[in-house]
Amino acid sequence: MSAAKDLVIGLAGLGTVGSGLVQLLKSNASEIEQRTGKKIIVKYVAVRDVNKKRDLPEGAKLIDNPLLMIEDPEVQVIVELIGGTNLAGTLIRKALENGKSVVTANKALLAEKGEELFTLAEENNLFLAYEASVAGAIPVVQTIKDSLAGNKIHNIFGILNGTSNYILSEMSANGTQFDEALKRAQELGFAEADPTLDIDGFDAAHKLKLLVRLAWGVHYPYDKVSIQGIRNMSAMDIAFAQSLGYTIKLLGQAEYKNNEIEAGVSPVLIPAKAILSRVDGAFNAIHINGNAVGPLFLHGLGAGSLPTASAVLGDIMSIMKNIYDTTGYVTKKFPLAPIANIDNSVSPWYLRLMVHDTVGVLRDVAGIFAKQSISIAQVIQKKQQEDGVPLVFMTHETTVKAMKNALAEIKATNILNAEPVAFRVLELA
Repeated sequence: MSAAKDLVIGLAGLGTVGSGLVQLLKSNASEIEQRTGKKIIVKYVAVRDVNKKRDLPEGAKLIDNPLLMIEDPEVQVIVELIGGTNLAGTLIRKALENGKSVVTANKALLAEKGEELFTLAEENNLFLAYEASVAGAIPVVQTIKDSLAGNKIHNIFGILNGTSNYILSEMSANGTQFDEALKRAQELGFAEADPTLDIDGFDAAHKLKLLVRLAWGVHYPYDKVSIQGIRNMSAMDIAFAQSLGYTIKLLGQAEYKNNEIEAGVSPVLIPAKAILSRVDGAFNAIHINGNAVGPLFLHGLGAGSLPTASAVLGDIMSIMKNIYDTTGYVTKKFPLAPIANIDNSVSPWYLRLMVHDTVGVLRDVAGIFAKQSISIAQVIQKKQQEDGVPLVFMTHETTVKAMKNALAEIKATNILNAEPVAFRVLELA
């Protein structure tokens, strides 16, 4: 069918990213051959409905069972773009067991079941490439694995989910309520009909788990990642943050400190003057701090047809050049990460309480803070609203444990009209 030098692939999934990949393979065919000395031949395209009209690569065979591609000895690489963890997991595992390298954009699968698949790839001397699974078009995987290989990484943090960032940007720029911003994101195709993975922080946590693996060569179990999303984020907190000189962003953060790693996803207040605060819409951005390179900032589209397809194609071309290294480490089985106790993590905090309009409320809260050794940096009290009086505190640095204890004590009183809102503050230059 093809010259020996060409790469024969099987493509599973022809949705947004798969269609973008097909488009790039056509439009950039000459550049691909010029840079690799090979052509990419798509022999199979696996889809759910083979009767639906499709724009297929020339000569590609349409099938409805992606596992059939594995049985063809001519297929060298399986490109998995179907998503999910069941069929996709079976496809990748069987592909690796049958001597075929894999390119995937499936961060959920790799975050939850990646260790066995990475090990399988190593044991069979195959490639399991996943640049598109983290931050779309941003080349963060190769950057950490190759360009920063000589660094000790101190920390990684950033905006890892474009849907949540779009929603928060809409709320910040236009004073939009959460439900309205989410609906707009769905209308524009930034959010799924069921946005749970995005707005509850799970998608960002999947990506953060992979970044920890890359940066420190350890297995950080997904269920150990601290996760707080933006569901029902209040426009009131967005406005208060702005009045204080901050922007609220959903950040994934990981830090190696005192021989332990802390990893978590949560809404965070960052200074409005910081570069990260100006990353709006569906864009992603990642800060990486290394002991040699210093602070590094990567910014780009985190999703979309062509941006994500670009990352997939980059992985395919790396495999064609036989230069893709799955991990950047010589070890095949990563050790369990030394996981830091999140309760000991220290930062300033933003706290909003909706309280009864009665004498002594501020005194009572200040007393609870003093008991937990929490120092107050600033207090804002606004006029009575429908569900109480907004009382906003900015604190100096304190531990998560101290804030948890203070919140528990405050909720045990009778001063609250609504659930308190507490976000950490990240001070950036």
